Amino acid sequence: MDIEDRIKAALVRHGLLRPGESARFSALAGGVSCDVLKVETQGGRVFAVKQALAQLRVAAEWLAPVERAESEVRWLAVARGVDPRLAPEVLAQARDEHLFVMAYLDPATHPVWKAEMAAGRVDPAFAAAVGADLARIHAATAGRPEVAAEFQTDAQFMALRIDPFLLYTASRDEAAAPRLRALAGDLETRKTALVHGDISPKNILVGPEGPVFLDAECAVYGDPAFDLAFCLTHLLLKTVWLKDHAPALMASFDGLWGAYGRGVDWELLEDLSRRAAGLTAGLLLARVDGKSPAPYLTDEADKALVRGGARELLAEVELDLDGLARVWRRKSGA
Repeated sequence: MDIEDRIKAALVRHGLLRPGESARFSALAGGVSCDVLKVETQGGRVFAVKQALAQLRVAAEWLAPVERAESEVRWLAVARGVDPRLAPEVLAQARDEHLFVMAYLDPATHPVWKAEMAAGRVDPAFAAAVGADLARIHAATAGRPEVAAEFQTDAQFMALRIDPFLLYTASRDEAAAPRLRALAGDLETRKTALVHGDISPKNILVGPEGPVFLDAECAVYGDPAFDLAFCLTHLLLKTVWLKDHAPALMASFDGLWGAYGRGVDWELLEDLSRRAAGLTAGLLLARVDGKSPAPYLTDEADKALVRGGARELLAEVELDLDGLARVWRRKSGA
């Protein structure tokens, strides 16, 4: 049975498609880790369906547990519990197929944040809204053992984040390796709040009422500094890719970090800022030399700039996010 037949069967089982009713399928951008399809039924209903892949679509071998689809569904439910606007509604789940059905959000009203920035529409106010909402989710789940019990997904996080980004990069960079391994070790042991794990502009929709978060298949109960660092890394990388918009992108960095920081009530802000700065530096290097390099950084001079900047930042163990931003402005000319 191919994926379309499996999806049809799941939709019928959950009452979302009548037996014998036809449906039209079209592929949506699903990144490297999953198949995502838009389903339009004969009756006029529209859904999005996502199924996890065991082998990710990258050059290096990258295997990950398909059970991450189930933890993603749980993360979406937690986020919607904080505010229903923060994530799409899950309509059905087929655990045996590691797929689920969710509400389809039309790009006409919910464009992808990455696409907006690539088109030159860089909005620091929206970045600040992302930071504020991310802090809301972290604050709502920090120090909650019942949430931690639902997200004991350390093996998934290792396979999807710690190993391909930090440890794989450490294996290729002898000078940076001790710091990268130390960052990885801290991530493995720190259990503070519910982490999304892939807070990237490609996974955030610009909704009419604010950000909508997608693709939580890396969810784990861990260090919230990782989510902050992951998103800030993307903004810094885009100052190199979208050079004409670098000042607005740095303003977005400042806005996101500032708004996030105002929502931190579970630990000392300076401690979180230092951890996030170290992780941002490590992730910058990983997006050039890790298993999942940033696909839009194709120019070797741009890669060298990011690599050199990341190595300099990794050498500054006590650097916080404000200091990191100052260094990056100097290195990149942003």
